[in-house]
Amino acid sequence: MVELQIFEGLLLPFLGTSLGAACVLFLKGELNIKLQKTLSGFAAGVMVAASIWSLLIPAMEQSERMGGLSFFPALIGFWIGILFLLVLDHVVPHLHLNSEESEGPKSNIARTTMMVPAVTLHNIPEGMAVGVVFAGWLKQSGTISLGAAFALSLGIAIQNFPEGAIISLPLAAEGMSKKRSMLLGILSGAVEPVGAFITILLANAVTKALPYFLSFAAGAMLYVVVEELIPEMAEGEHSHAGVLAFSVGFSLMMVLDVALG
Repeated sequence: MVELQIFEGLLLPFLGTSLGAACVLFLKGELNIKLQKTLSGFAAGVMVAASIWSLLIPAMEQSERMGGLSFFPALIGFWIGILFLLVLDHVVPHLHLNSEESEGPKSNIARTTMMVPAVTLHNIPEGMAVGVVFAGWLKQSGTISLGAAFALSLGIAIQNFPEGAIISLPLAAEGMSKKRSMLLGILSGAVEPVGAFITILLANAVTKALPYFLSFAAGAMLYVVVEELIPEMAEGEHSHAGVLAFSVGFSLMMVLDVALG
């Protein structure tokens, strides 16, 4: 029963990405800029709220025995997560949405195809976040419930739906077949359940390090928000759509975590 619950929780975000990628079979062309900014803002809101309520706060609660230094594991883990994504950003060739210049090492990969590793990088900390909260539930420390773990998984699945479409639709618009575009969109999210499973194994092997793992995932997620999502929702013609969508995403994730946790 426990194994089934974990399996369902780890696959939920991947399902969100896959369903979004499947939109290419029914829609034509790319998403318009305003909608892209709205979706980026929504994803940013979900990830910021998840980083606070699902990761950083539980990390500090699990370190309460340290008294006034209970922030220390969260601080260290947070910065390791930031630096981990910074390194990946420099070693993996990728192209952010609406960007003309690729990042990382020079590569001959097609422009649209390079968006796949960009979203894959985005998905790594999300998968780790889901994995580490389920590891926290398995530890039965009392700070993370099964409902809280599923709340995070569901919140990420919701914001993964538009991400899958953002990958598959531009690929099809550039001439790639719809089936292959959908497949690449789905594969961009495959890293999430894999990363989540590996994180569970690591966190359970070093149970005392769980607060570091929780805050590590938070740091990695917030790196993605500041590096990628906020610039995407703010670029171009001024609009409040991204900010409003951020607020909706933040509120949704906050409510899910508190109501289900």
